[in-house]
Amino acid sequence: MGKPGWSSRLGLLQGVGPVTRSRLSAEALAGLTLAALAVPEVLGYARIAGMPVVTGLYTMLIPLAVYVVFGSSRHLVVGADSATAAILAAGLIGAAAPGSPRYVQLAGTAALLAGGLLVLARVINLGFLANFLSRTVLVGFLTGVGIGVAVGQLPEMLGVRVTGSGTVAKFVDLVRSLGHVGVSTVVVSAAVIAVVLGTRKLTKRIPGALIAVVGAIAVSRLAHLADHGVSVVGAVPQGFPELALPSFALGDLTTLLPVAVSMFVVILAQSAATSRAYASRYDENFTEDADLVGLGAANVAAAFTGAFVVNGSPTKTQIVDSAGGRSQLSSVAAAVVVVLVLLFLTGPLAYLPLAALATVVFLIGVELVDLAGMRRIRAVRRGEFVVALLTAAAVVLVGVEQGVVLAIVVSIIDHLRHSYEPRSSVLVKSAAGHWQSLPVEAGIRTTPGLVVYRFGTSLYFANASKLASDLTALTHHGDSLTWLCLDGAAIGDVDYSAAAVLTRVHQDLRHAGIRLVLSNIIEPVRHQLDRYGLTAAVGADAYFDTAGETLEAFHSAH
Repeated sequence: MGKPGWSSRLGLLQGVGPVTRSRLSAEALAGLTLAALAVPEVLGYARIAGMPVVTGLYTMLIPLAVYVVFGSSRHLVVGADSATAAILAAGLIGAAAPGSPRYVQLAGTAALLAGGLLVLARVINLGFLANFLSRTVLVGFLTGVGIGVAVGQLPEMLGVRVTGSGTVAKFVDLVRSLGHVGVSTVVVSAAVIAVVLGTRKLTKRIPGALIAVVGAIAVSRLAHLADHGVSVVGAVPQGFPELALPSFALGDLTTLLPVAVSMFVVILAQSAATSRAYASRYDENFTEDADLVGLGAANVAAAFTGAFVVNGSPTKTQIVDSAGGRSQLSSVAAAVVVVLVLLFLTGPLAYLPLAALATVVFLIGVELVDLAGMRRIRAVRRGEFVVALLTAAAVVLVGVEQGVVLAIVVSIIDHLRHSYEPRSSVLVKSAAGHWQSLPVEAGIRTTPGLVVYRFGTSLYFANASKLASDLTALTHHGDSLTWLCLDGAAIGDVDYSAAAVLTRVHQDLRHAGIRLVLSNIIEPVRHQLDRYGLTAAVGADAYFDTAGETLEAFHSAH
């Protein structure tokens, strides 16, 4: 084997190599497919974010290229995303006029802060935070975002003006304005829906959104739709994005930090989940730390190139995978197509009806509303369905940014709820001589004189009282006990408060003439119990490797 190249030694271009000539055509085709489907999408995401339309294309240029260099995943496609665009728009309400130079500057500041948080997460090893947004909460969050995005596009699809800022206020204003609907605008919106859904029904490989956008531009130019009351995008800058400086004013940084934190959490959870899924599918190496650096660097690049926050996109990633792309070369090919669009095709974009773009975004929002996922959760976990529903409702009724905070809080509460009341059990031997777990019930015994009690999770301050109450129920009822075994197969940690409860339990058992022994205690937990003084109290001979060894020792002692 030859020596690894300089890029491998530096940890760069991990998602690209090795490059083989036989794969180039497949990667190029996948990149072309991605560009055809993603270009109208990112134009729509720019509208969601309140940014100039062309900045959506900017997100698939330098930020995407930077991720290709620094990222780890071979499959994750980075660019504008509906969820982070919605968070950005919600956070910048009232700060500046949407699409204005000041607004673009603040969007760059938000991207810079989000990028800095991602790099900081790598430095201090906070990648595990990606696990604190459960799939249940993400389904609810994205459903709420989808509803908000879809409702937000209805005014432009119908050609009416609304003044409300929130989702509910916008919808109420929309209902009041239905008498002023623009017929020509509605016809454009209906035509776009027909084209997109019609092509999708034939095959998902046809870029229906691109066909609809190109068709709308052609009709707009030929029929002079702007003269018939249909609003159009207007002049779009040609060429590459220019260097842009975000705001470094302390007031702006302080104001935008909560927005950046919200986007950081969504990027962390969504990108990590997508990268892990595809790395597992193809049995490839994936380094979450390197991905944090790649995503952070991509957002910093967005901040200085007039773009806005970027995220790993599950939909774009699936597009490339379905088209046969297996590395970041597909993203490079898509970026080349975006370059051609910026150099030669921005002129026609000026004729694009805003209604057509709003309709594309509306359909994106509708796809985010995961009713099937909500139904699946409701069918199997009613409690988690309530969590998903509350998260969706918070996003719609209160706001996207607040919805992210609620999503994090609810995920943590849900985790604590499971660990607070673990599924503990008593181990007994079946008639065939195999161990089986039975629910903890007052008076149950493993064998006369012995209970092997297995606690279902790590011991900490909040659930230690559960252990104490279980042991009280076991020892104060039923036949007399001489040994009580705490089986720690599921215990990965014991905090100081829980250790104090264990010590008190040992003292109570000793006063009752019952010996406390332990089995299946892993070495790190054993060291903890040594430091807490429990080992000295119960004796080193009170530890057994397995529940079976405990049972044998009990029979030998009696």
